[in-house]
Amino acid sequence: MKKVITISREFGAAGGEIGRRVAKTLGYGYFDKEIIYNTASSSNLDADSLIKWDENVPTEFGFAQSLFDFYNRPLSERLYAAQTKAIREIGEKGDCVIVGRNANHILKEFDNSLHLFISADINFRVQHIQALLPEQSEHKIKEQIRSIDKQRKKFSKYYTGQTFGYAENYDVCLKSSTLGVDQCVDLILHLVSK
Repeated sequence: MKKVITISREFGAAGGEIGRRVAKTLGYGYFDKEIIYNTASSSNLDADSLIKWDENVPTEFGFAQSLFDFYNRPLSERLYAAQTKAIREIGEKGDCVIVGRNANHILKEFDNSLHLFISADINFRVQHIQALLPEQSEHKIKEQIRSIDKQRKKFSKYYTGQTFGYAENYDVCLKSSTLGVDQCVDLILHLVSK
């Protein structure tokens, strides 16, 4: 039976790392930012523009525009519609881990799915990002954490009406700063095996 795992995450909580390790162990496909490139190639949208609007809400939506006219909608709206289609196609194939992009909401009705949220305390997040970007100052990293978390909350609320990180929107919430990355991976693997 094919399974779908979605991971929503706070910035710096190691959700991407956890997802990659789970996918590798299970032999599943792993999808994160490459959804953007798949979306671009399948929907005739420019990949650079898609990256700019990734996990952002539209700012220039005009009420005079028809919601049903895909090509007259702002690029961010078209991106979300195209990404939703791509995420559904990935979910239908199954045996995959999808990180971010409201995949938990988009695939909520899929059988054999497990929707996770990964959080962490601020010190863990700063240390995790510093390990990846050692040239960044702690102050800059904290600003980036606040900014990206705020962006993800707005993105989730705008497109799904849900509150990002609210436990009711997920099957399981894990705190990587308390459990550790290895334990999070082990717990997810255990859950998938049941």
